Amino acid sequence: MNTPRIPLRQKGLGALAAVIVLVLLAGLAAAVVRMGWTSQMGVSMDVMGARARLAANAGADWGLFQAFRGGWQTCTNVSQTLDLRADTGMFVTVTCRSTVYSEGQDANGANQNIRVYNIFAVACNGSSACPDNSRVGSSTYVERERLVQATDR
Repeated sequence: MNTPRIPLRQKGLGALAAVIVLVLLAGLAAAVVRMGWTSQMGVSMDVMGARARLAANAGADWGLFQAFRGGWQTCTNVSQTLDLRADTGMFVTVTCRSTVYSEGQDANGANQNIRVYNIFAVACNGSSACPDNSRVGSSTYVERERLVQATDR
C-alpha cells in the first residue's frame, strides 16, 4: 500500500521575518532620535547666536559711550574685554580706533577737523577674550561681530 507522502513544511521563516522587521524598526528609531537631537542642537545654537549678537550690540554701545563720554578720548587702538557671562554667557572684546580728517576751513579760516571713531565689538562664548582661537573648531562655539562708525560732530 502506498501512503501519500506529506510534504515537509518550512519552519523558522516567521522568526527570520520578525528579526528583519525589528532591525528595520530599530534603524528607523535611531534616525528619529538623531533628527531630534540635531534639531535641538540647531535651536540651542540659534539661541546662543542671538545672545552673542545682543552682547556684541551692547559692547558696541558701551564702546561708543567710552569714546564720547568716558575715558577713550583719543581712542587710539584701545581694547577692553567685558565679562557679560552673568547676563548672556558671553565675553565681549571691544576695540576702538579713531582717525582725524580735515574737512576744510570755516568762514574765519580755521581748520575744521572731524574725528571718526571705529568701534569693533566681538562677542563669543569662549573662555576669556574674543575671538577665542582655541575654541573656533568646536561645535558649540558661537561668535558675532559688530562694527560701528561714528563722528564727533
